[in-house]
Amino acid sequence: MALNPQYDAIGKGFVQQYYTLFDDPATRATLANMYNVETSFMTFEGVQLQGAVKIMEKLNSLTFQKIGRLITSVDSQPMFDGGVLINVLGRLQVCSNV
Repeated sequence: MALNPQYDAIGKGFVQQYYTLFDDPATRATLANMYNVETSFMTFEGVQLQGAVKIMEKLNSLTFQKIGRLITSVDSQPMFDGGVLINVLGRLQVCSNV
């Protein structure tokens, strides 16, 4: 399979859609559809998680309802299988539950 020439637009679009769903507690559970059941990976505060179930367990265990973020960069790389590897860097700040 060839490298996807749209990798940068795909990465930026994915990040925008991901955080739109994440930011609304009513739609946060639908993030499970964005992860592969077995092969998706996420590292959160130094803990590595694999698979949609483990990742969603972690996201659902978070105690905040709102979070502020400052994304400093979204770096996307094309993969040889046609996929896109996305690295998001930034800062998170938990907002008070009021």
